Amino acid sequence: MTEKVLKGKKHGMSVLLGVILLYVVAITVLVLSAISLEEAFSILSAVCLAVSIAVVCLAWILLCGLKVLKPQEALVLTLFGRYVGTLKDNGFYFVNPFCTGVNPAAKTRLSQSGDVSEPGSGITAIMTGTQGMSITGSEMLNKKLSLKIMTLNNSRQKINDCLGNPIEIGIAVTWRIIDTAKAVFNVDNYKEFLSLQCDSALRHVVRIYPYDVAPNVDTTGDGVADEGSLRGSSDVVAARIRDEIQSRVNDAGIEIIEARITYLAYAPEIAAVMLQRQQASAIIDARKMIVDGAVGMVEMALERLNENDVVHLDEERKAAMVSNLLVVLCGNHDAQPVVNSGSLY
Repeated sequence: MTEKVLKGKKHGMSVLLGVILLYVVAITVLVLSAISLEEAFSILSAVCLAVSIAVVCLAWILLCGLKVLKPQEALVLTLFGRYVGTLKDNGFYFVNPFCTGVNPAAKTRLSQSGDVSEPGSGITAIMTGTQGMSITGSEMLNKKLSLKIMTLNNSRQKINDCLGNPIEIGIAVTWRIIDTAKAVFNVDNYKEFLSLQCDSALRHVVRIYPYDVAPNVDTTGDGVADEGSLRGSSDVVAARIRDEIQSRVNDAGIEIIEARITYLAYAPEIAAVMLQRQQASAIIDARKMIVDGAVGMVEMALERLNENDVVHLDEERKAAMVSNLLVVLCGNHDAQPVVNSGSLY
């Protein structure tokens, strides 16, 4: 289905004024004809009376063809099941009164911007599921499509990463409609379709990456291990999720502008264990840094003593000095000094 934009239909105000004028004339003729018939029967008066009554009864049908569009709104029109075209520019339009607007997602509510029910809107039915979707009865007559940029915030999902660790992740997808005909006719409900495709694409991409950097993991598909991860490569992962969603919703006339990770954490059942693992890794890295620094300081101390010829130490005394310095520099607590006031040995 190809979108066809209707042009030159902005005659709403002219038609509205014409209908009002037609009603004024018809009512005037109706009254005058009725008075004339009361005084004396006349075929002309009877015809005028019948025509004016018909006009008063049927002229309102023209008002059904008046359509008002705000900026960034569109209306897809069909005539007896046939696609006529789409109104996209803001303005006051007049179209065939028998044309009807089509928007299969008019009653669908997702966890996204723009889908907020008005106060006192009536009964709302909540549909359970990952999409957080609801249907509001007050929106049955609103068949306009929003062309604004909207943000879909799907609920968090529990997915296993490439190492099998269960994680919880949530994304926010910024999107808009670029082809109204595809959005309305190619899929049953473009909002539900987008939400389900976001979930599917997210699961597909997350299973490629580990939560944190892991050895011997190829996330790019080139056969070479890399350092890609969900936590450390969030921009790359988000771009990949966006491309994956876009490839799935092209047939629905939707453009994915951006996809961002809004929540990322280990699942509760393994969060404590993974926290201990991260703490142990951090402790090991810190100890390694401390030992490297202590060895460097000991080497510097020995070199300075030899350069300045402060004291001459044999190998045994050097080993003892190195041991004492390493204990002082690598220990968790402050060293307690012991003062030797006697001889060196």
